[in-house]
Amino acid sequence: MTTGLPCDPVELRSLFLFEKLDDAQLDWLCRDGRIVTLEPGRVYREGDPATCFYVLMDGELRLTRMSRGEEIETVRSDQRGAYAGAWSAYLGDRVEQNYDASMYVQTTSRFFILEAATFARMMHEWFPMAVHLLEGIFFGSRNTREILDQRERLLALGSLSAGLTHELNNPAAAAVRATSSLRERIAGQRHKLAMIAKGKFDPGALVSLVRLQDEAAAQVAKAPTLTPIEESDREDALGDWFDDHGIADGWQLAPTFVQAGIDEDWLERVVSTLEGASEGTFEGAIRWLNYTVETELLMNEIGDSTTRISTLVDAAKQYSQMDRAPYQVVDVHTLLDSTLVMLGRKIGDGIDVVKEYDRSLPEIPCYAAELNQVWTNLIDNAIAAMAGRGTLTVRTYRENDCAIVEIGDTGSGVPADIRGRIFEPFFTTKPVGEGTGLGLDISFRIVVNKHRGDIRVESEPGDTRFLVRLPLNTVAQEENPA
Repeated sequence: MTTGLPCDPVELRSLFLFEKLDDAQLDWLCRDGRIVTLEPGRVYREGDPATCFYVLMDGELRLTRMSRGEEIETVRSDQRGAYAGAWSAYLGDRVEQNYDASMYVQTTSRFFILEAATFARMMHEWFPMAVHLLEGIFFGSRNTREILDQRERLLALGSLSAGLTHELNNPAAAAVRATSSLRERIAGQRHKLAMIAKGKFDPGALVSLVRLQDEAAAQVAKAPTLTPIEESDREDALGDWFDDHGIADGWQLAPTFVQAGIDEDWLERVVSTLEGASEGTFEGAIRWLNYTVETELLMNEIGDSTTRISTLVDAAKQYSQMDRAPYQVVDVHTLLDSTLVMLGRKIGDGIDVVKEYDRSLPEIPCYAAELNQVWTNLIDNAIAAMAGRGTLTVRTYRENDCAIVEIGDTGSGVPADIRGRIFEPFFTTKPVGEGTGLGLDISFRIVVNKHRGDIRVESEPGDTRFLVRLPLNTVAQEENPA
């Protein structure tokens, strides 16, 4: 680096930044600034304290930003007057004064340099109104984004809460109905048992009947899944069998026995067991077995309903990460599954969900609750893109030292002319009032800023995929801003 070079006010005025300054101001710049020649190489590093404001006088500079551990070139310029460095020094200690990029010199270049404090003083003394305007824009934009961020989170929470309430209400109502029916069936079973006890068949036959009752209960657990046509055919066959054996209104009993996987051959064993019993006793035994099967089916329904409630509550806890440390090591598949459960009602019946998980992926260090917000935003966008019909694919795999989470949909796709803007704050393709344009911006900040990862989109009509890369090593830092 060569320092102590002469500063010519006339040359400074030839730069577009300073062309409107008067002679006194240009003299002030020459007195408080300096001209230096820099050789090719790095001048400052992204994240270091911002100490200087650089203005290119001749030569070429290059700016880079870090992304997934790699330096990505963002600017390359040989335009005289191009500037970089501590440009936000005028904001003082109200914002973090670090370089937001790395600067390199490509060829031997001359720069006019102001210390950050000098640049800040110049701005406040020469352009007080401009400083106020810039401060208003900077902090106003930041405050607006924070308010809308919070609103976005609250709207998402409200939507998820409504969906969760609906999802919980269905199994809870089913359990209540099944419990009420179960009470009636048990009362009927006691009544039939009393009638059987008065029947005219020997104790051995009664023991066999009790054994058949146990078999009927066991049969419920292994009943096959039937198509509607198969179910209808079997109900007709059983209805005919009941008619042939003098069972009144047998068509009402047939659906229950079919649901339990009981057919005519099984019922013939009941006939053999009760051979010689009176017609009324035989019918009572059949109805007693019917109550047994109904009781098992109702208990299964209650069990399924309460299990569903428990699953939903567990998913809600996993999704919200309540009572858990913000930063932890977790299985990303657990987070994805909890998000899919929470969004189940919104996904609906018209969208098929396909999971292609690489279960060999190790657990990842992350802010779990915030990653759930990312999955929510991406899946919600996919649902909207498919308008209620299509295939949602959630895929995971490993790529070098990163875990990849891919959210795909079969919607209309993201047009090429806006693909580069979708992660910008406030950018949205939704009608006014239906979207804030912050969902993908929030997701970007969580993935890139907080987890040192990467998020990008690949899209064509019928195949849109958002790819989230998350480092498998511990790189996220709690003090990193989202």
